[in-house]
Amino acid sequence: MRLTHTPLYVLPAPSKVLATFIKEFSTLWNHSVITLTETLLGILIAAFLSIGLALLMDMFGLFRKAVYPILVVSQTVPVIILAPLFIIYLGFGMAPKIITVVLMCFFPITISFADGMSQLDINQINLVRSYGGKWYQVYGLVKIPGAFPSFLSGLRVAATYSVTGAVVGEWLSAEKGLGYYMLRVKNGFMMDKVFACILAIVLLSLLMNGLVKLLEYICLPHLRNQNNVESEQI
Repeated sequence: MRLTHTPLYVLPAPSKVLATFIKEFSTLWNHSVITLTETLLGILIAAFLSIGLALLMDMFGLFRKAVYPILVVSQTVPVIILAPLFIIYLGFGMAPKIITVVLMCFFPITISFADGMSQLDINQINLVRSYGGKWYQVYGLVKIPGAFPSFLSGLRVAATYSVTGAVVGEWLSAEKGLGYYMLRVKNGFMMDKVFACILAIVLLSLLMNGLVKLLEYICLPHLRNQNNVESEQI
């Protein structure tokens, strides 16, 4: 930095990082497309798997008691330790990175959705059953819609970590992507490009979070109307 005369290879000035980001934008964009593709595929797969597992956990109490501790224990194993195994079994393509994203996103979505269904008002469920509603109607009319905000909360948390999962996978084996780019410029001690890459990763994480907010805005109009009413009252 200029004031402290810190060398560029130790800590670049913010202005230098911004200038490098603009200069390297096309390169960063090309790598970002790869990372974003891995992220989107991973979080979509994680969301579908989480919905299925959360429904099973809610339907069968014994299954929930058996699976819940396994899910918790799975979060104690760092994904970066498992990533080399994925490379051995799945090769050096996009699959290991997608699996890494799935593992990082799976837990918060599953737990949020399962807890959301278990905490619903029992009177709403009994009302549907009193009219002769079947189990699938209970889920379709009450449990899934009622727990959808909880699902989106878990999805928002997962979206924040999803880009990190893709980057971690790219650190270990990749020919493209922000993780690959970061390792390459780091080995060359080009710290301004390293921080520019970090800025790109932050922006992608914010983009993923914004996409979830947009999904919430579209799928939950009643919450949008409620927020508008509260804003008018203020």
